[in-house]
Amino acid sequence: MIFLRSLLQLTVLLVQGSWRGVAPSPTDEGALRASHGDHGEPGHKEPHKDSYSTFASEFLESRHLSDDGYPFPTAPPVDPFARIKVVDCGVTKGCIRYGKPGCDAETCDYFMSYRRIGTDVEYEMSADTDGWVAVGFSSDKKMGGDDVMGCVHDDNGRVRIHHFYNVGQWAKEIKRNPARDEEGVFDNNRVTCRFKRPLYVPREETLVDLHLSWFYLLAWGPAIQGSITRHDNDAPPVSDHMISIYKYEDIFMPSTAYQTFSSPFCLLLIVALTFYLLMGTP
Repeated sequence: MIFLRSLLQLTVLLVQGSWRGVAPSPTDEGALRASHGDHGEPGHKEPHKDSYSTFASEFLESRHLSDDGYPFPTAPPVDPFARIKVVDCGVTKGCIRYGKPGCDAETCDYFMSYRRIGTDVEYEMSADTDGWVAVGFSSDKKMGGDDVMGCVHDDNGRVRIHHFYNVGQWAKEIKRNPARDEEGVFDNNRVTCRFKRPLYVPREETLVDLHLSWFYLLAWGPAIQGSITRHDNDAPPVSDHMISIYKYEDIFMPSTAYQTFSSPFCLLLIVALTFYLLMGTP
């Protein structure tokens, strides 16, 4: 096939060169002037091109060949975002779910997973928001001085991975971004993303060593023109113990709506009310 293309191109060049190399005779020039005048008036007739040359040119053009004789490359199809598999939670990856009991990556208020892949850690995050979703690595369960990875939905419909550093209650974006192999999608009013990050990076203030265990800060909220704004929760959920990437857990944290009757104060109130009703009034 390549030989045929090269042969056709060579034929075109030879034929075109033969037309350029043949000078018109005085008789031909006189005939041309008689037909259209000296200034190229209408009626001018081009010398008839060789039919094979015309065919070869049209064939090459129809094949959309480059100057080197190879077809122009076409863009590969875009792979759809692979759905997050929750059946792997606690088995081949660790997961944290926040929301109603039994929720998954598409129904939890917040979902994240982690797993080791060689010298990297792959993170998946999803939240019920049209703005951003993030995870922070903390040594004390509190915001401030934390390494944060966030996925932000911008005005163009794209989901990008950003690196932040918590300064008090404010997240400052850091130009050095350790994320790679980034994927993200906004669908069904959810921001979902997947990325890898090296287990170990040279020690610096804004990047933590993932070989170590950390409390995980879970946060999500709205975005304006691709910039994050204050998170939805006044007190973002945080894991009750330090998470190790070497231990795959499946952690469920009930959202506020499902915590009403589980807090110590509410339980005490229920017991007191029950006791009052059983004893009756004097």
